[in-house]
Amino acid sequence: MDTFGRMNKPRTKASHGAAIACALLAAGVAGFAQTPAFEVATIKPAPTQQELMQQLQSGKLKLGMSVDGAQVNLGLVSLSDLIVLAYDIKPYQLQGPDWMSQQRFAIQAKLPEGATEKQVPDMMKGLLADRFKLTIHHDKKDASIYALIVGKDGPKLIAASSAPDADLPDSPNAVSVDTGKGQMKMVQDGKGGMAIQGGGTEGTVRVSTGPNGIHMEMTKVTIPRLVETLSQMVDKPILDMTGLKGTYQFAMDLPMEEMLALARKSMSAAGIQLPGPGIPVSVGTGVADAASTPGGAGVFQAVEKLGLKLDSRKAPVDLIVVDHLEKNPTDN
Repeated sequence: MDTFGRMNKPRTKASHGAAIACALLAAGVAGFAQTPAFEVATIKPAPTQQELMQQLQSGKLKLGMSVDGAQVNLGLVSLSDLIVLAYDIKPYQLQGPDWMSQQRFAIQAKLPEGATEKQVPDMMKGLLADRFKLTIHHDKKDASIYALIVGKDGPKLIAASSAPDADLPDSPNAVSVDTGKGQMKMVQDGKGGMAIQGGGTEGTVRVSTGPNGIHMEMTKVTIPRLVETLSQMVDKPILDMTGLKGTYQFAMDLPMEEMLALARKSMSAAGIQLPGPGIPVSVGTGVADAASTPGGAGVFQAVEKLGLKLDSRKAPVDLIVVDHLEKNPTDN
């Protein structure tokens, strides 16, 4: 009997569990909530090279991921790209077989009701495990990297203007690409140069030919964004150790052969093969297996003119190591 004269009933295991669940819900604890999965996902081989070039010329080429309401579209993505997206890592933090970055897919998926874009990476983990049988483990290794540091005489950087850049003019020589981070517009000037806006890039990037090879200007660039650009030009990962937080405008001169190599490497990493000598792509092979050929000397000289330096050193790097992965997905 309790103090109000009511008979106490023995509490069963089921009622005890229900009480705990109610208490957790009341406290806002979602520990028992399952990670949401895509409602449906269709995985198809990416278009052929001929189809890709036609899409590029017509402005209908789509790269990366875009989310429109409940619809998720990923165009021209490799398994390396998907793992990098799912685990929120840099490409050099992924270690696995070379073929992960070679075959490309086009994926259309639908978010379940109430899901948001922020949950896409977790849902991608489930898709990779379910459809490609991915298993991984985490590791940390000392690896060869370049530390981007401030030079001994201090940075020689110009702060970017706070005013937005003028839009590039419409032109018959303009090409548009959907990068998943917005439409990227590229306009040729008829003299071998090009201007680029959009696609997740702030400001304007202008590339032109000059007496020293290729001249590249960027009007609004953060140091992390500069690191992404420089990382494509050298043989090791670059880690930002400058401590610089502003937005800057940059100008760099690079030898023609280095820029051509960069163009082919960038397009090859995106699954588009340009005419000319092939450029090895280390994306997806892991930092421990990165190419040993140094980047061009022009890159290091250009960085030093900015009052910065690429310093070769060892540093611990967190890795995602692929233990098992199927080349082809299970049926849609």
